[in-house]
Amino acid sequence: MSETNRSGCFGSRTQGNSCGNNSQNGISCGNSASGSVLIDTYQVFDSCRDRDCFEDVRVYLDEMGQSLIEHTGQVRCKSAEICSSSISVEPVQLSRGFYRITVRFYVKLELEACVCPGKPQTFCGLAVTEKSVVLYGGEGEVRVFRSTAASDSFCSTPCTGEMSTNLPVAVVETVDPVILGARVVEPSQCKCHCCCCCDEIPEQVCCVLGGNIVDGGQKYLAVSLGFFSVIRLERPEQYLINAVEFSVPDKECVATDTGSPCDAFNRMAFPIDEFSPGRAAPSIGTGCGCGSSNGNSILGSCVKETTGCRCNDRN
Repeated sequence: MSETNRSGCFGSRTQGNSCGNNSQNGISCGNSASGSVLIDTYQVFDSCRDRDCFEDVRVYLDEMGQSLIEHTGQVRCKSAEICSSSISVEPVQLSRGFYRITVRFYVKLELEACVCPGKPQTFCGLAVTEKSVVLYGGEGEVRVFRSTAASDSFCSTPCTGEMSTNLPVAVVETVDPVILGARVVEPSQCKCHCCCCCDEIPEQVCCVLGGNIVDGGQKYLAVSLGFFSVIRLERPEQYLINAVEFSVPDKECVATDTGSPCDAFNRMAFPIDEFSPGRAAPSIGTGCGCGSSNGNSILGSCVKETTGCRCNDRN
């Protein structure tokens, strides 16, 4: 269980400043104009990027969607959107400091079936994919307790339970999947990729379909999806950094113009570059031969010498 999911007596660690007793050591804190401050933030221990192709992922449908694919073989996927996800972090046995991150994506699909010529029918489905990676997250055996509004009262009860260890926090960044294909298959021919059964899908995820998910039928719908993702492991750390004055914006807020739309349009600059896209492009001239006649190019600059020309590589 990751630290970000803990509640009750344990608050999540967020960014902030802390001075502690450092004022005695000459460290400036608070609203000082300059000096050093101690901050509590997250350090990235390990990260990776990946592209995953999940082929023939089974699509879970409601009663209407299942009825549509029973009467047609022409189905296409119009859009795919990640509606939810779950992340778990577990230590790897016999490999101290390494953790297995398991990520499960719940993808809402907007589909279209051709029931009869000229009358497509739109419906929704749910696909579930799962991937695991192993990253280094360091070691830690401390127990973390943080005060909450309930524990700050005069007559508060002790916190029950405690963290067994300060597990690293897994952060997953991804974009909506790329749709690679969709097809209707018979149950006997289905070699669908299924990482969970219908009963394991959380209730709040099932609600995106607006109805009950059908566990099976005469036909199955399978899609192929491509994912681009970045996964990293982070741990809370404290750093002493140099501080300067607090920055106050120089730009003043401008009220919304409620005048005539034509007046606002007339004040806009004419987009000259849009009508001459090649005007600012460097021309391949005869100058020094560095790719530009005026001595400047994306490859380097030209320097004229007594013996000829010399190109300086920018790299």
